[in-house]
Amino acid sequence: MKASILAVCILLALSAASIAQTPAMSPAPNTIFVGADGKFETAPDTALIQFNISTQADSAKEAYDQAAKQAEVTRQVLRANAIEPKSAEIGFFSVNPQYDWKNQKHKIIGYQVTTSVTLKLKDFSKVGPVTEQLADASVGESQSLSYTLDSTEEAKSKAVADAYRRARTSAQSLANASGRTLGELSYASVDTQENVRVVGPRPMRAMSAMSPAPAPTAEFSPQNVTVTAHVNAAFIMK
Repeated sequence: MKASILAVCILLALSAASIAQTPAMSPAPNTIFVGADGKFETAPDTALIQFNISTQADSAKEAYDQAAKQAEVTRQVLRANAIEPKSAEIGFFSVNPQYDWKNQKHKIIGYQVTTSVTLKLKDFSKVGPVTEQLADASVGESQSLSYTLDSTEEAKSKAVADAYRRARTSAQSLANASGRTLGELSYASVDTQENVRVVGPRPMRAMSAMSPAPAPTAEFSPQNVTVTAHVNAAFIMK
């Protein structure tokens, strides 16, 4: 008997928790509530190159000076490709001591200086030369290339319009099936999301040792960026 009472109490508690987590929406008379997903695909307008500058030396000053030289080489590569260095974002230089963990006293054996660099390019034809020249200069580690959409407002609007069209079509079908007429929109909520395409990391120093050859993506177009939207809508039924 006690076990049955306990099971009922647990069931009631779980039901109450489920209700609390679900947003309550009071259904109004003569309305229909529907939800639908929409999307819009478009070509990316921005190439995002990201890599790290990392140096290691016996002293913190020496490691910092080496990192500063690599940063200057990065500026020179950008200028050589008619890119304003200010368009690249560089993070703070972090200095980390390197320890000899085999030694019980954990003696410091050197220092490492690292920073991250992010470059946005609108001209995709410059992606290959910039990455190749940085590789030849042995600058940068853990490089990644992704294509994204910098101007998203128009794409979001079209994705929302597609989702709303689908929602209204579903509502119209239900209204027709019930012998009613679909009226005006009385409520709506929208959520949008962008799907970014990432090409993947490229070891810069490994590339510099390779013989000149077309990049694997040469003569191909970057994959489209997909912007999705979800619309919840309530319509009046006549």
